[in-house]
Amino acid sequence: MPSQLFARKPLSLLLEEMAGENRLRRILGPITLTSLGVGAIIGTGIFVLTGIAAHDKTGPALTLSFVVAGTTCVFAALCYAEFASMVPVAGSAYTYAYATLGELFAWIIGWDLILEYAVGSATVAHGWSHYFQNFIGLFGWKLPLAVSTAPFNYSPETGKLVATGAIIDLPAVLIALVVTLILVKGIKESAGFNATMVAIKLVVVLFVIAVGAYFVKSSNWSPFAPYGLTGVSFFGNTIVGQTGKGGEPLGMLAGAATIFFAYIGFDSVSTHAEEAKNPRRDVPIGIIASLLICTVLYIAVAAVLTGMVPYDQINIDAPVSYAFAAVGMPWAQFVISLGALTGITSVLLVMMLSQPRVMLAMARDGLVPPGFFGAVHPRFRTPWKSTMLTGAFVAVLAGFLPLRILAELVNIGTLLAFVIVCAAVLIMRRTNPQAERPFRVPFSPVTPILGIASCLLLMFSLPAENWWRLFVWLAVGFIIYFGYGRRHSVMRRYLAKQAAEPKPPGAAGGAG
Repeated sequence: MPSQLFARKPLSLLLEEMAGENRLRRILGPITLTSLGVGAIIGTGIFVLTGIAAHDKTGPALTLSFVVAGTTCVFAALCYAEFASMVPVAGSAYTYAYATLGELFAWIIGWDLILEYAVGSATVAHGWSHYFQNFIGLFGWKLPLAVSTAPFNYSPETGKLVATGAIIDLPAVLIALVVTLILVKGIKESAGFNATMVAIKLVVVLFVIAVGAYFVKSSNWSPFAPYGLTGVSFFGNTIVGQTGKGGEPLGMLAGAATIFFAYIGFDSVSTHAEEAKNPRRDVPIGIIASLLICTVLYIAVAAVLTGMVPYDQINIDAPVSYAFAAVGMPWAQFVISLGALTGITSVLLVMMLSQPRVMLAMARDGLVPPGFFGAVHPRFRTPWKSTMLTGAFVAVLAGFLPLRILAELVNIGTLLAFVIVCAAVLIMRRTNPQAERPFRVPFSPVTPILGIASCLLLMFSLPAENWWRLFVWLAVGFIIYFGYGRRHSVMRRYLAKQAAEPKPPGAAGGAG
């Protein structure tokens, strides 16, 4: 049944699946949606990855890296908004892809979202661990080396993995397990709670910008781009720019690929399309406004951070709080670390909340075993089995893999998803030109093409080993799909039933 691979899930099926559930109320306006986007974006990216990028790849040119990464996200976000408006129900890119592109592309994006959310959660937990240790260090407490970090790390100076002397990053493991228990029991998030969390994070970020600006030395910005303004490679071979000792590209574009993780989260706005008062207008506003606000804040923080401390002396684990300690303001570490812990915890909750929901949607479509991934706790009404599996997976990754490897793996998976979404807009414009589009990507096909090109450019700016990890991940996904998902797919049964039903003369068959 070759047509099954590209069979699109009819909107009637989506609505039928929701018939037994209460429809979500349309109560969210553009300000609330923007707040949700800012709340999901600001976290580990700004408090942790700025240090890695500035220290290893960009120097003060990190400010331009945020501009490039933010612009790339705007292109992808506009395409994402068009899909969200076409399928205005609760869900994710997996649901949108199934309704517009077909089962195979839905599987690829769904499998890719698992990589984004699970490995992303591990990255966030890793960042939480370092700020937690920095926070307790203010009171003179220190964890034993054996349980303070991952057992090995990647050294950009030698290009090799080096032992740290530790056994496990225990705080990262514990926070992942605590969040898992909370999510299994169930968590009620409100717009008011999210607004409070966003306010705390914004206050801390504005504190960093306003107070840190007094300690900026312009001499620290020279040279502005010690590694150059490029950094593009093709499967391990640097095409434009400098090359690190490990063979990875260096430069402003390479830095943009590294800190791209800082923008992950804007897609959460589109998942609330069903709850938006006017999704045609409010969802695009929420996506673009949250991106613009965060981009401005990121650029300001990057400028302050590299101005306070020479780029080669920036701490990669807790760069912002250590920068204030370096200029003689250790008390500021308390404010920054507490704010960072609050912000990072909320992001971890959102990411680990999203992962099981993607698996739940795939289970309902029969692509993964519904008995496990589709199981809903009779009391808590949460996908408890997949939540526990996700928590265990995140805990293992966070406890044993270093931050540099985790961050880059998340980036390449997310960039691939964005490439597919941008390409899907072009495909749908040609194959289904009459489909209702409450929101249309402006300047199409230029905008989707720029989105594809910029995402690919950043993908090629990542080290070659990230491509091999991505290929392995996708290969495992295809084995699962063709070995299980395709044979157990609900769409397969739907097509078979549709083919068996007698049709009036001249009626067309097929799904979608």
